[in-house]
Amino acid sequence: MMKILFFSAKTYDQQFFTSANEAFGFELKFMEVPLNKSTAVLAKEHEVVCVFVNDIVNAEVLQELSAQGVRLIALRCAGYNNVDLKAAEALGIKVVRVPAYSPNSVAEHTIALILTLNRKTHRAYNRVKEGNFALQGLMGFDLHGKTAGLVGLGKIGLATARILKGFGCRVLGYDIARPAEAESIGIEFTDLDFLYKHSDIISLHCPLTPDTYHLIRKESIRKMKNGVMLINTSRGALIDSKAVIKGLKQEQISYLGLDVYEEEADLFFEDLSSKVIQDDVFMRLLSFNNVLITGHQAFFTSNALEKIAGITLENIREFGKGIPLQNEVNIS
Repeated sequence: MMKILFFSAKTYDQQFFTSANEAFGFELKFMEVPLNKSTAVLAKEHEVVCVFVNDIVNAEVLQELSAQGVRLIALRCAGYNNVDLKAAEALGIKVVRVPAYSPNSVAEHTIALILTLNRKTHRAYNRVKEGNFALQGLMGFDLHGKTAGLVGLGKIGLATARILKGFGCRVLGYDIARPAEAESIGIEFTDLDFLYKHSDIISLHCPLTPDTYHLIRKESIRKMKNGVMLINTSRGALIDSKAVIKGLKQEQISYLGLDVYEEEADLFFEDLSSKVIQDDVFMRLLSFNNVLITGHQAFFTSNALEKIAGITLENIREFGKGIPLQNEVNIS
């Protein structure tokens, strides 16, 4: 029986993976601690470790995992920028991921951020709770007729485009590859400069790579419309937070919605309500009344968690049987 150790496991991970495992029969062990150089030794006697977005899987950690007998890293997410693939390959450790679990979950959360920032429903909710029914400061705009620019046209980007088209938006799209579905959805494929210049709303849906690191920085912000709405539900490091703060102060950016943050590993997925948060950049972002931040929850639907658990365990089953890994990640 294959033994799998889960790092950064929450109660919902245990719930959905335990349920999905009824069809596989693996031996599962869940630990709430994250994977890093100090905790890698806990993987002793496990062939497989299952990790999440903020676990550290660098060369040093991989060497320790290899010494403990680990032969497979199973990511229960789509992104793999936290894994040193070159080191994994050198050590003979395979890496698999969940490339698409529920694009609609992230797309719908993207729209939730857009609508909340625009119509200020979060502020209205708090006002009404206190008996304040004044409308001053709550004015929004019609999405119908606005131009939305999507950076990244994978499954999530395309799902977001479909929803925005339903609102009556003009949708611009940029990607390094041109998906066949883009034209049928009604996306106008363009370059980044055109997208920045003409978009009222810009939403990021691309992976984090050396080329996309700090894609949104002072130079790109200067090219955007005054009063632009910027949304990121992809990876935190796509945005240079200090440059965005400057853009907010200068009112180049009028709305900012984030579900991810570059330094989120020390913040997200934990209850820090009784502690003083030491991240000054993050606290500065929170100080703006036109900034809305959620704690990496765009993926968090029952549909997505069921898919994540099922695909992850199927990836592990393929590894155990020695058959081709459909969702393997490698440096090539």
